[in-house]
Amino acid sequence: MALPVLGILTLYMNENGHLEERDIYRKMTLAGRKLGLQVIVFTPKDVNYQLNRIHAMYYDLESRSWSRKWTSFPNMIFDRCRIQRTYRFEQLKRFRSKYGHLTFLNRPLRNKYTIHRILSKDERFKSYMPATRMVEDSKDVVEMIRKYPLLYLKPINGTGGRGILRIERKQGGSLLIQGRDQDRRIISPRRLSASSLSGYLASWNLKSVRYLAQQGIQLKLPSGRVHDYRMLVQKNGEGEWKMTGCAGRIGASGSVTSNLHGGGQAISMAKLLKQWIGDDQRVAEITAEAERFGVGVAQYLELCYGRLCELALDLAIDHKGRIWMLEVNPKPAREVFAQAGETDAYRNAIIRPLEYAVWLHKQRKGKAKTAAGGKPSAELVKPGEAPQSKEASVSS
Repeated sequence: MALPVLGILTLYMNENGHLEERDIYRKMTLAGRKLGLQVIVFTPKDVNYQLNRIHAMYYDLESRSWSRKWTSFPNMIFDRCRIQRTYRFEQLKRFRSKYGHLTFLNRPLRNKYTIHRILSKDERFKSYMPATRMVEDSKDVVEMIRKYPLLYLKPINGTGGRGILRIERKQGGSLLIQGRDQDRRIISPRRLSASSLSGYLASWNLKSVRYLAQQGIQLKLPSGRVHDYRMLVQKNGEGEWKMTGCAGRIGASGSVTSNLHGGGQAISMAKLLKQWIGDDQRVAEITAEAERFGVGVAQYLELCYGRLCELALDLAIDHKGRIWMLEVNPKPAREVFAQAGETDAYRNAIIRPLEYAVWLHKQRKGKAKTAAGGKPSAELVKPGEAPQSKEASVSS
């Protein structure tokens, strides 16, 4: 019997076919085989829309190398595509539009501001949300910094700490501004008068890039470095949401963000929270609350947007132990757990989407048999076989 097939949908990073997470896909292939699941990797560019065939990438376990083979559509698709400002993202939108009826482990979320608004409307979550507003022009930022002593400006679709500004109102009314540009380069701190802020922001194209302004939380450690926490929640092999892990992140010297790609370092949540809060019992209470919050957010967003299988939450915890949600990442990396020495969490971060895929396949296969009176549906296509029509078929 052919194995069920999971197709990992991703995007090339450049014209040379570079894949950002190729090693993760290799590990998923190895783990998938042990679970009875075949894993292939493809991008929208690899799809033949006329024949509904994919020129997919396979990792060969014996030769330990990648190769390509034309194949039919997989039983399930794991969408790992992150936003790009390239034509490749337009190809992705076309693929999602044409093949949106297929079985995806996860559906796209909306931008950071929309997610913030949705969660803020729910009584369970709104106390965790820092004040946030869309920026139409510099007047919005001026109003926010008058109300809050610390402010972050960030693109609503940004990733990796790119294009983020930190604005802090100091005693006397002057402003301290620092951040990272779109290439993640650190912007040297500079002081401005409040009256000079609008002029400084003019070069940032706040309206065309679409920025949001968010109330900042004081998170500087005694070393002067900022810190936060990356929580990963995933579906398990029973289709249930669970926290896979939560690791602390400490930003590079001079950085306003903690992103690992920007030079940050990972540390266990327990160790960092102990340093920050001190009291062991309070640390345990905060950790438990953060887990309940993370699972609750995932369950709620799935109700709003359709099937999901994993989400990462970037959390801030202030000196009083109050938890704040900075943003939700629907396409999280996993390396933070490896770097923090959380080997079990890192392993589960890779395996759980595969376990969920196996569970989902069994669920859908059972429903298909029930619908066909206990017999396999004639419309199902075996993995590896070409669909007979021009509409892509799925054998689940």
